[in-house]
Amino acid sequence: MRGMSTSAITSDAITWNAPDDDHPARTASMRSYSAVAKGDLAEWLTVYAEDAVLEDPVGPSMFDEHGRGHHGHAGLSAFWELAIAPIATFEFEINDSFANPAGNTCANVGRIRTAFSDGSSTTTDLIMVYVVDDGGLVTSMRAYWEPDRTMASFRHA
Repeated sequence: MRGMSTSAITSDAITWNAPDDDHPARTASMRSYSAVAKGDLAEWLTVYAEDAVLEDPVGPSMFDEHGRGHHGHAGLSAFWELAIAPIATFEFEINDSFANPAGNTCANVGRIRTAFSDGSSTTTDLIMVYVVDDGGLVTSMRAYWEPDRTMASFRHA
Protein backbone atom coordinates (compact mmCIF):
# COMPACT_ATOMS: atom_id res chain seq x y z
CA MET A 1 0.00 0.00 0.00
CA ARG A 2 1.27 3.41 -0.90
CA GLY A 3 2.43 5.71 1.86
CA MET A 4 0.47 4.14 4.68
CA SER A 5 1.53 6.49 7.44
CA THR A 6 -1.27 5.31 9.73
CA SER A 7 0.10 1.81 10.32
CA ALA A 8 2.61 -0.80 9.30
CA ILE A 9 0.08 -2.83 7.26
CA THR A 10 1.55 -3.98 3.98
CA SER A 11 0.04 -6.18 1.34
CA ASP A 12 0.46 -6.89 -2.35
CA ALA A 13 -3.33 -7.33 -2.43
CA ILE A 14 -4.03 -3.70 -1.49
CA THR A 15 -3.32 -0.64 -3.61
CA TRP A 16 -4.01 2.59 -1.71
CA ASN A 17 -4.15 5.61 -4.06
CA ALA A 18 -6.01 7.81 -1.59
CA PRO A 19 -5.24 10.15 1.29
CA ASP A 20 -3.58 8.13 4.02
CA ASP A 21 -3.25 10.47 6.98
CA ASP A 22 -3.52 9.17 10.52
CA HIS A 23 -7.32 8.83 10.66
CA PRO A 24 -8.95 6.12 12.83
CA ALA A 25 -11.64 5.13 10.32
CA ARG A 26 -9.10 4.86 7.48
CA THR A 27 -6.80 2.81 9.67
CA ALA A 28 -9.67 0.46 10.54
CA SER A 29 -10.63 0.10 6.89
CA MET A 30 -7.05 -0.73 5.95
CA ARG A 31 -6.89 -3.34 8.72
CA SER A 32 -10.14 -4.85 7.47
CA TYR A 33 -8.89 -5.11 3.87
CA SER A 34 -5.63 -6.65 5.05
CA ALA A 35 -7.40 -9.36 7.09
CA VAL A 36 -9.74 -10.19 4.20
CA ALA A 37 -6.83 -10.39 1.75
CA LYS A 38 -5.06 -12.81 4.13
CA GLY A 39 -8.23 -14.85 4.65
CA ASP A 40 -7.98 -14.35 8.42
CA LEU A 41 -11.46 -14.27 10.03
CA ALA A 42 -10.10 -13.97 13.58
CA GLU A 43 -8.00 -10.93 12.65
CA TRP A 44 -10.91 -9.40 10.71
CA LEU A 45 -13.20 -9.65 13.74
CA THR A 46 -10.66 -7.72 15.86
CA VAL A 47 -11.34 -4.71 13.63
CA TYR A 48 -15.06 -4.72 14.51
CA ALA A 49 -16.86 -3.80 17.74
CA GLU A 50 -18.88 -6.60 19.38
CA ASP A 51 -22.13 -4.90 18.32
CA ALA A 52 -21.01 -3.84 14.83
CA VAL A 53 -23.39 -3.85 11.88
CA LEU A 54 -22.15 -4.70 8.39
CA GLU A 55 -24.21 -4.04 5.25
CA ASP A 56 -22.43 -5.41 2.17
CA PRO A 57 -24.10 -4.48 -0.09
CA VAL A 58 -26.57 -2.04 1.46
CA GLY A 59 -30.12 -3.32 1.02
CA PRO A 60 -31.54 -6.75 0.20
CA SER A 61 -29.08 -9.01 -1.61
CA MET A 62 -27.91 -12.58 -2.05
CA PHE A 63 -25.98 -12.12 1.24
CA ASP A 64 -28.83 -10.48 3.20
CA GLU A 65 -32.32 -11.34 1.97
CA HIS A 66 -34.10 -8.67 4.02
CA GLY A 67 -31.40 -5.99 3.83
CA ARG A 68 -31.08 -5.59 7.59
CA GLY A 69 -27.34 -6.09 7.79
CA HIS A 70 -25.20 -8.57 9.70
CA HIS A 71 -25.10 -7.86 13.44
CA GLY A 72 -22.36 -8.57 15.96
CA HIS A 73 -19.44 -10.96 15.61
CA ALA A 74 -21.79 -13.91 15.05
CA GLY A 75 -23.47 -12.13 12.14
CA LEU A 76 -20.14 -10.98 10.72
CA SER A 77 -18.78 -14.54 10.96
CA ALA A 78 -21.82 -15.87 9.09
CA PHE A 79 -21.29 -13.20 6.41
CA TRP A 80 -17.62 -14.22 6.17
CA GLU A 81 -18.55 -17.86 5.53
CA LEU A 82 -21.09 -16.88 2.89
CA ALA A 83 -19.35 -14.05 1.05
CA ILE A 84 -15.63 -14.05 1.84
CA ALA A 85 -14.52 -17.64 2.52
CA PRO A 86 -15.47 -18.93 -0.98
CA ILE A 87 -13.14 -16.40 -2.65
CA ALA A 88 -9.61 -17.58 -3.46
CA THR A 89 -8.04 -14.10 -3.70
CA PHE A 90 -9.00 -10.48 -3.11
CA GLU A 91 -7.31 -7.43 -4.60
CA PHE A 92 -8.35 -4.06 -3.17
CA GLU A 93 -7.76 -0.82 -5.05
CA ILE A 94 -8.75 2.29 -3.08
CA ASN A 95 -8.68 5.37 -5.30
CA ASP A 96 -10.07 7.96 -2.92
CA SER A 97 -11.03 8.32 0.73
CA PHE A 98 -13.12 11.05 2.31
CA ALA A 99 -12.90 11.44 6.10
CA ASN A 100 -14.75 13.73 8.45
CA PRO A 101 -12.65 16.04 10.63
CA ALA A 102 -14.11 14.57 13.83
CA GLY A 103 -12.26 11.38 12.97
CA ASN A 104 -14.92 8.71 13.27
CA THR A 105 -16.06 8.18 9.65
CA CYS A 106 -14.57 7.71 6.22
CA ALA A 107 -15.92 6.76 2.81
CA ASN A 108 -13.52 4.85 0.57
CA VAL A 109 -14.04 4.75 -3.19
CA GLY A 110 -12.53 1.78 -4.94
CA ARG A 111 -12.64 -1.54 -6.63
CA ILE A 112 -12.35 -5.10 -5.41
CA ARG A 113 -11.19 -7.82 -7.75
CA THR A 114 -12.06 -11.33 -6.63
CA ALA A 115 -10.86 -14.61 -8.06
CA PHE A 116 -12.32 -18.04 -7.43
CA SER A 117 -10.41 -21.31 -7.16
CA ASP A 118 -11.35 -22.24 -10.75
CA GLY A 119 -9.67 -19.05 -12.02
CA SER A 120 -12.89 -17.17 -12.79
CA SER A 121 -13.13 -13.60 -11.48
CA THR A 122 -15.30 -10.55 -10.87
CA THR A 123 -14.71 -6.86 -10.28
CA THR A 124 -16.82 -4.76 -7.93
CA ASP A 125 -16.75 -0.96 -8.05
CA LEU A 126 -17.99 0.41 -4.75
CA ILE A 127 -18.05 2.96 -1.97
CA MET A 128 -17.42 1.66 1.56
CA VAL A 129 -18.39 3.80 4.55
CA TYR A 130 -16.73 3.02 7.89
CA VAL A 131 -17.77 4.41 11.28
CA VAL A 132 -15.54 3.72 14.28
CA ASP A 133 -15.94 4.16 18.03
CA ASP A 134 -13.54 6.01 20.34
CA GLY A 135 -11.33 2.91 20.47
CA GLY A 136 -11.01 2.74 16.67
CA LEU A 137 -13.25 -0.33 16.28
CA VAL A 138 -15.72 -0.39 13.41
CA THR A 139 -19.30 0.00 14.60
CA SER A 140 -20.80 0.26 11.11
CA MET A 141 -19.62 -0.65 7.64
CA ARG A 142 -21.89 0.03 4.69
CA ALA A 143 -20.76 -0.99 1.19
CA TYR A 144 -22.59 0.57 -1.74
CA TRP A 145 -22.34 -1.57 -4.86
CA GLU A 146 -24.64 -3.18 -7.40
CA PRO A 147 -24.61 -6.99 -7.59
CA ASP A 148 -25.83 -6.92 -11.21
CA ARG A 149 -22.86 -4.79 -12.26
CA THR A 150 -20.48 -7.15 -10.45
CA MET A 151 -22.06 -10.19 -12.11
CA ALA A 152 -21.75 -8.46 -15.51
CA SER A 153 -17.98 -8.33 -14.90
CA PHE A 154 -17.76 -12.13 -14.38
CA ARG A 155 -14.93 -13.67 -16.40
CA HIS A 156 -14.46 -17.41 -16.89
CA ALA A 157 -11.02 -18.88 -16.36
